[in-house]
Amino acid sequence: MRAIFSENSPAMRFLSKLADLMVLNLLFVATSLPLITLGASLTALNATAISLVTDRYDSIPRTYFDAFRSNLRQGTLLGLASLGLLAVVGAWYVVVDRADVDSLVRLVLFAVVVLLAYRVVGTLIFVFPYQATFSDSVGRVLNNARRMSARHPVAAFTVLLVTALPIVVGVYFPQVFGWGIVWLAFGFSAIAFVNAVVLVNVFKKYGLEV
Repeated sequence: MRAIFSENSPAMRFLSKLADLMVLNLLFVATSLPLITLGASLTALNATAISLVTDRYDSIPRTYFDAFRSNLRQGTLLGLASLGLLAVVGAWYVVVDRADVDSLVRLVLFAVVVLLAYRVVGTLIFVFPYQATFSDSVGRVLNNARRMSARHPVAAFTVLLVTALPIVVGVYFPQVFGWGIVWLAFGFSAIAFVNAVVLVNVFKKYGLEV
């Protein structure tokens, strides 16, 4: 029994990591309430999650706020750019949906929009983890995120699945997540942590030291 509760036991390491994720989730939710800072919050969330995976951090609040402050300007710009890209995809969907064209043409156009949406979303899921890991301009972050998502389709699809599946389940079956309680407890940070496990292996190919 004493071994179970020792500091280095698997049970205690799990509980410690879970506590870290709960703190991280609280920080992310709090700093995301002014939506204008969502980009910086996503960058700090990913930076801290990557630090958790690589075990290179002193404290969760310090790591998070250091990343938040250092990425406030560019993270916010990336957040606005991401919203702009999603708005373009949404606008194209509305245009195709309302277009007075033959059904076959409409089907082809919808296929193009779906492909565009997949590429945009595939890029965006790399944007904030990339910004959290490397130093580049906004344009280079977006371009390199796009290239990475194309070069690593399995990782991109895994991250997309890990991110989208809980959201879909939460929307259609809210009781699974206790009507939002799980999201407030550790939902966002848990997703970021699992994604960081995948992305660290990708980023190591581009110079990330672990």
